[in-house]
Amino acid sequence: MGYVDRERLLDKSEGSIYKLVNLAAKRALEIAEGQPKLVDVNAALKPSTIALYEITEGRVRAKKLKGKG
Repeated sequence: MGYVDRERLLDKSEGSIYKLVNLAAKRALEIAEGQPKLVDVNAALKPSTIALYEITEGRVRAKKLKGKG
């Protein structure tokens, strides 16, 4: 099993654990449904772990929404 540095993940998600969890869950679902992996990793890893690697390497980012008002 691979290790993903929590501090690097939080930096990539603007310091919000909630944004990180949401982004990782959405990307893991895409991978599980057959979307291609954006990083070169062991095929035996779970989609959730692959999603975390993709976020760490900056391959997956959350969209920034424009504020209302």
